[in-house]
Amino acid sequence: MSRRRAAGVTAPVLIAALLLGGCGTPRSGDLGPAPTAAPSSAAPTGPPGDPTPTPPAEPPPSPTSGPSRPPPPASTGTRQPATVTIELWYVRSGQLVPTRRTRPATVATSRLALTELAAGPTPAEAATGLTTLLPAGVEVTRITDGVATLRPVPSADDPAGRRRLREAQVVWTLTQFPTVRQVRFGDGPPVDRSDYSGLLPPIVVTGPSVGERVGAPLTVTGTADVFEATVSVRVLDAAGREVAAGFGTASCGSGCRGAYRVVVGWRTAREQRGTIEVYEVSARDGSRINTVAVPVILAPAGT
Repeated sequence: MSRRRAAGVTAPVLIAALLLGGCGTPRSGDLGPAPTAAPSSAAPTGPPGDPTPTPPAEPPPSPTSGPSRPPPPASTGTRQPATVTIELWYVRSGQLVPTRRTRPATVATSRLALTELAAGPTPAEAATGLTTLLPAGVEVTRITDGVATLRPVPSADDPAGRRRLREAQVVWTLTQFPTVRQVRFGDGPPVDRSDYSGLLPPIVVTGPSVGERVGAPLTVTGTADVFEATVSVRVLDAAGREVAAGFGTASCGSGCRGAYRVVVGWRTAREQRGTIEVYEVSARDGSRINTVAVPVILAPAGT
């Protein structure tokens, strides 16, 4: 069953979708310039927070391992990179949601990641509903043969679902590093991302991150399990007006999770707050469903 796409545009807007290997036929579409009618959703009113530096381009993730894992730093001889970008998995509405941090480089990346995870989201991230369930002081005691061992995470009398979400935060955050494939809590069996894949929302956005300063063309990445593997993207300006829209296909969909990458272009004369919306079009009535809204800073062309 195919979706109908808007056509008949008068002013070109760069839109492209890049498809990873997997099921389905690659598709991309140009949805044309922004409409002049009143928008159906508004841009965020709160401050976007400190923009997060845009991470280097990287290949999209494998559908079997979940959303992207930052690659190991490139070797520079005796010189060490000044900063490191890590992926943190927080919780929103009972599901896992990623964001990123760029911090001074350290050899103790697992400690840095867990410290940042326990510290919780930034004010801008918290405004989107993100929270953390991990208490401070949780550390990796050792990493052996790809298994990171932690002392049991304090759980008090939390329900099982809350404990599971907390463990999932740790597992998805630590396994971004190439030295960690599994995580063991105390004397329990080792677990990996697949043990918690059911806690992912239908659409995961790994880039851009909340508060990031972005320019056109913008590459939107993540994973999705949606109807016909079709992922739609639109860009809203500070007034909530749609300035660009496009769609692409994930490497798998309709019952399996695949990676997607959609490139969207627009024009803006000034720097302003904006929102990147990634969503699925309902097969039943054509409405936007499973929407993920990411507040960003839209940079003008040439900056």
